[in-house]
Amino acid sequence: MNGICTLANDYVFDQLIALLNSIDAILGADVPVCIYPFDDQTQRITEEISKRPNVFIYDDRESINSWDRFMLSAAPERLNRSKFRLYGAHRRFCAFDGPFDKFIYLDADTLVMNSLAEVFAKLDSYDFVVYDFQFKDVSKVYNVNSLKLREIFPQQRIDTEIFCSGFYASKRGIFNSEQRKFLLEYLQNGEGEILYAGAGEQPLLNYMVMRSNLSFYNFAQQLPANAATGCSVSSKHFEEREHILYDKGNQLTYLHYIGVPPHIHQAVCAGENIDFPYRELFLYYRYLHEPEKRPIFANPPQPYNAPAPNLFTRALRKLKLIPQG
Repeated sequence: MNGICTLANDYVFDQLIALLNSIDAILGADVPVCIYPFDDQTQRITEEISKRPNVFIYDDRESINSWDRFMLSAAPERLNRSKFRLYGAHRRFCAFDGPFDKFIYLDADTLVMNSLAEVFAKLDSYDFVVYDFQFKDVSKVYNVNSLKLREIFPQQRIDTEIFCSGFYASKRGIFNSEQRKFLLEYLQNGEGEILYAGAGEQPLLNYMVMRSNLSFYNFAQQLPANAATGCSVSSKHFEEREHILYDKGNQLTYLHYIGVPPHIHQAVCAGENIDFPYRELFLYYRYLHEPEKRPIFANPPQPYNAPAPNLFTRALRKLKLIPQG
């Protein structure tokens, strides 16, 4: 069985609902979706998905605990809740245990924009499939100042096999217990120094895929230049037609709200008029099944990266709904 995977807790509830609704609209309401629990705060999600028979939360504690132990051995500093907002991001690795033979993983802050059939089809020929341009910035994956980096991976692989962990397709069983043990031995014997220090699981996943020599395909590199599309909200030129985005005439596969903090989506859904890229598209999918609950804004929007927190944002922080600082 094939399926879609994501990672979430109640903190990203609004983003998750938008993603699930985009899957409903674009792929169909019967597509199985597995949510990996970022942490134990999943009460709102549990209540919501009781209305969605195709969606379930992964509850294999043995699998979850084994990947928690793996992360603790591989990169314990990334589990520091006070330092890393993404302390539970590694739990997406549970997808390599099941429940799907082939799966596509999407971050909760993404929207499906197109059929994913071609992505699944590539898994007939490759172990790992992505569609992004992270390879243009190696510094967010590896420590580019490490002399060991080019001893482990040749420059050609570094230039072409880097990917963003917000969207990828792979198969169950690729990282079995023996392979994990192999990877941990290399990491603990000094290779951990090549990982970029400022992110959650993304550097580690890149290392795992490359060190395991998995066959790798990136649509962004393989498609003709006039057919490949962007995927990030940092691209301002996408055109919207009937709630789907196009990049110079080509339909996007997915849109990633990377760089927009979850509390911004949270505040907007609570009625705060904060602007961010492709906000109307997000609100359309967030309230696809309950448009009557969509917030109505009376005041002009404020940019989401405004330096001074307003009263509403300060209130959210006081209630510990968003991070301090």
